Amino acid sequence: MNWTEFLDDTMGRIGTLQKQTPDMFAGFNAMGKAAKKFGALDEKTKEFIALGIGISTRCDSCIGFHVKSLVRLGTTRDELCEALEMVGYMGGGPSIAYGAKALEAYDEFSAK
Repeated sequence: MNWTEFLDDTMGRIGTLQKQTPDMFAGFNAMGKAAKKFGALDEKTKEFIALGIGISTRCDSCIGFHVKSLVRLGTTRDELCEALEMVGYMGGGPSIAYGAKALEAYDEFSAK
C-alpha cells in the first residue's frame, strides 16, 4: 500500500462527506480540539493512544493519520515498535497484523 496516496484518497472522500454534513464535522472538530489541548499528557502520548485504538478497531485511515502525526512529532522507530508490542499484547493476532501496517506506514512517512 502507498500510504500517502491512500490518505490523499481518504481526505477526498472525507471532504465530500463534510460538504454534506457540516454540522457533524463541526462537532467532531470541536471534540478533537478539546481532546488534543495541552494538559497532563503530551501530544505524542495522545497520538500513541489514538494509534492503539485505530489498530484495535482495524481502521487503516486512523493508522495512517496517527502514524503520520507521530512521525511529525519526531517519534523514533524504536518508540513506535515498543508501542506496537503493547498493542499486540493487548489485541492479539489481529492487532499484530495491523501493527505491521502501522510500521509500514511509519517507514514510508519517515523516509520523506
